Amino acid sequence: MAVEKKFVQDGYVKASMDEYFAKQLSRAGYGGMDINRTPMGTQITVYAEKPGMVIGKAGKVIRKLTRDVDRLYDLDNPQIDAQEVKRPELNAQMMASRLASSIERGWYFRKAGHNTMRAVMNAGALGCEIVISGKLTGSRSRVEKMVNGYIKHAGKPVDDIVDDGFATAVKKLGTLGCKVRIIHPDAVLPDSYRLKNAEELGALAVPAPAEEEKSAGIEELVEVEAKGEVAEAEEAVVEETAKAEAETVEETVEETVEEVAASEVEADVITGESVTEEGEERREVNGVWQHKHGAHDYWHPTGRMHRES
Repeated sequence: MAVEKKFVQDGYVKASMDEYFAKQLSRAGYGGMDINRTPMGTQITVYAEKPGMVIGKAGKVIRKLTRDVDRLYDLDNPQIDAQEVKRPELNAQMMASRLASSIERGWYFRKAGHNTMRAVMNAGALGCEIVISGKLTGSRSRVEKMVNGYIKHAGKPVDDIVDDGFATAVKKLGTLGCKVRIIHPDAVLPDSYRLKNAEELGALAVPAPAEEEKSAGIEELVEVEAKGEVAEAEEAVVEETAKAEAETVEETVEETVEEVAASEVEADVITGESVTEEGEERREVNGVWQHKHGAHDYWHPTGRMHRES
């Protein structure tokens, strides 16, 4: 069998099995089914409002359903499991069946539709759409649509988040089709968004380490300036700089004086020995005798004539 034909065959089997369960389990509140093919066989999960009626006394009903499914649809070791639906108001198939039953009992279609939609939205659904078609009020067929909340009509979200249900109501004028579409409360809408408040933004905005250090340094400077420590520190730096410059100048002057004295000593070479007599000292410098005595307390040539003051 070609792949395309296999897909078509699987879809037909699932749709036909769904109709069979809806007919056999109408009193149990049938709410849909799932098929999972495993190596051990075909697992069929049936959702119902009253799973006890699906199982039956000592499992009589579920064994009959298993035999019929194996005979009619030629499945590999079918196994049926019944699951209870906790909130029937959020199951589209159950609400469609309730709507069709209400119309069959004589309710006006608009009143039955609005009551069904109110029950669905009160259960917390994000959106609901009800379509009733057929001979509603006269000999002509028409369509009546009721929408509340958010509903999707096209694209992949229709397959992911929209639950569909369909049921028929048989009346004297003809058969009415009841279609219900529901978006569950926990569905994630493709265009949903949420604005973050100031607290969340503050928790997410973590400053970088460099910015933290910079801000901390600025705060320290502001605190120090407020206490007057910056001015004191600047004055201390200026004083230390002035002292260092003064010491450098003194060292330069001392070196210059020493160089000058050394040059003078080198220029005046003392060649003779100094002789000391009473009240007079003599020495020979560069071949010239000099003396120093009490009247003139400095060195001068010995042959110099002194003027008495």
